[in-house]
Amino acid sequence: MRQELTDKENAPLDNIEDWEADLKVRYPKPKSEEAKSKADYRNYHDSERVATVKEFYRLNHQYQTVDFVTKKQDEFLKFDKKEMPFWDAIDYLNTLVDDSDPDTNLDQLQHLLQTSEAIRADGHPDWFVLTGFIHDLGKVLCLFDEPQWGVVGDTFPVGCKHSDKVVYPEYFEANPDSKDQRYNTKYGIYEKNTGLDNVMMSWGHDEYLYHIVKDHLPEPALYMVRYHSFYAQHRENAYDHLMSDHDREMFKWVDKFNPYDLYSKVPVPPDAKALRPYYEDLVAKYLPATLKF
Repeated sequence: MRQELTDKENAPLDNIEDWEADLKVRYPKPKSEEAKSKADYRNYHDSERVATVKEFYRLNHQYQTVDFVTKKQDEFLKFDKKEMPFWDAIDYLNTLVDDSDPDTNLDQLQHLLQTSEAIRADGHPDWFVLTGFIHDLGKVLCLFDEPQWGVVGDTFPVGCKHSDKVVYPEYFEANPDSKDQRYNTKYGIYEKNTGLDNVMMSWGHDEYLYHIVKDHLPEPALYMVRYHSFYAQHRENAYDHLMSDHDREMFKWVDKFNPYDLYSKVPVPPDAKALRPYYEDLVAKYLPATLKF
């Protein structure tokens, strides 16, 4: 598919992190405070990046199909692209700086440290701290020239009717699955309350990283990794009909994680050099020294 796309279709955003900057326009306050500020979020009228974000989601919603996701799973879940020491992968993420984000000019390592250090300051378990530190590591997909809309973006189930609670739902009209009788009903290829482990999610850095670390982290951490971009559910409750009771319990952890990801940015850079020994020990406790991508 990459060969068929223009440069602009591969990279409609000025920077891959424009997606996260847009999230703060939609959700400027933590979930617990949203009832007080409904008029302030989901604002697509005066955001400076509205044009590029809309184009990003037009492509995302058009191309994220069952067929696309299946092909990406077949391609990337063999983990035969590259082997990298963990810290080399972190160094790669440092090249992804969001020049257009008005909230921060910090590189990815500093964003990850801000997230994880906020979690640590609140006294959460060390695996929770590690989750904050690695949650965006799946963005190494960019290293393999994946289109932006196949790396970031709000995630959603494929194989069933697209919810109108997903951002810019009108763009699903161009998605061929929306016309396919196998996929365009409420449950599509799934059973009622089948559980999210049986549901195919749109492809991106969340799903990719989940498969990289699924044998190494506790289950609540895996839910945070896999579903932290599933805003249609953990903010809008749009896919409750596919959720199991166990999913609902685990999503309490997703809800705990989300504010640290979106709202932990501060203007003072963390001291990465001073913090590195702690994180070297933490990573070594849970993850192999070399990761396969």
